[in-house]
Amino acid sequence: MIIRRWQAPVTPDIKQIRQMFFLEGLRPNEEVLEEDQTTNERRFPFDEVRIMVEGELILDIAGNKVLLKEGDRVMIPSNTKHTLKCHKAPARSLYASKIS
Repeated sequence: MIIRRWQAPVTPDIKQIRQMFFLEGLRPNEEVLEEDQTTNERRFPFDEVRIMVEGELILDIAGNKVLLKEGDRVMIPSNTKHTLKCHKAPARSLYASKIS
């Protein structure tokens, strides 16, 4: 798992984040979690790239929990079991698959 924290004073909006994905050759999908919503455990046969648009998510990988805030980017390696939980609603993020 690789996390890049957004350091600039202004976070990118959804249009700018979509453009970042397109420039990398990725097609983004949007996911929104509401208050206290948690995803089922998941894992994918490809690397997942996710950037937070608004709100906050708790990413849980094997009991290791990381708080993701607006602008943060995470790359989750293929076949890594993980869950997402809304920490600050709405937790909106864009994600895409990256074939390694």
